[in-house]
Amino acid sequence: MENKKKVIIAEDHQLFREGLKAMLMGRDDLEVIGEAQDGLSAIEVVKKCQPDLLLLDLSMPRLSGVSVVKEVKRMFPGIIVLALTIHESDQYVLEAFESGVNGYCIKDASREELIVAINSVLNGKTYISPGIADNVMEGYLEGRKRLKTHSAWDTITAREREVLKLLAEGYLNKEIADFLNISVKTVEKHRANIMGKLNLHSAAALTAFAIEQGLVQKQN
Repeated sequence: MENKKKVIIAEDHQLFREGLKAMLMGRDDLEVIGEAQDGLSAIEVVKKCQPDLLLLDLSMPRLSGVSVVKEVKRMFPGIIVLALTIHESDQYVLEAFESGVNGYCIKDASREELIVAINSVLNGKTYISPGIADNVMEGYLEGRKRLKTHSAWDTITAREREVLKLLAEGYLNKEIADFLNISVKTVEKHRANIMGKLNLHSAAALTAFAIEQGLVQKQN
């Protein structure tokens, strides 16, 4: 079939990524042209391949899905992004849509639901899994930026969240500086700001907080 829609799958769990790819290969209107297993790689693959659709896990190593969406939409506003996630809370839903996703699908959805989600966003519609509370989407559509009271977490900037995620994943300041194309001094400043805003005073405390917020997954 001509004019197949080009798809990139960004997902750090290999089995899930391979399952998605196998499912999409059964369709004659879609073509998987690239894969990525972390946030930074996702951006590089998108730059190289410029797909029609990005299937994006929101919880990936090195750079969060929300940060990936913002960068992808900045570079290529026309790329459609369908977020795939285990998170159903209002915080994650709102942040995802505010960053620019076109759809939000829970990972434990059925194959049929995922197909509906893909078809919806490719047809220019916004999709959100039915299992997510209606008031979350209503809040977004009404333009309300927060459905919860203001907290210290809300004061953490997007860049600080990126730095916090990488710190919690165990990367050194120099590695973080290289990943984000900033100086080591800037990384140190971000780290100090994060600790001050959150009133946390150790690497262990930062890591525990990042896990609590869903920035990184707890290692077994």
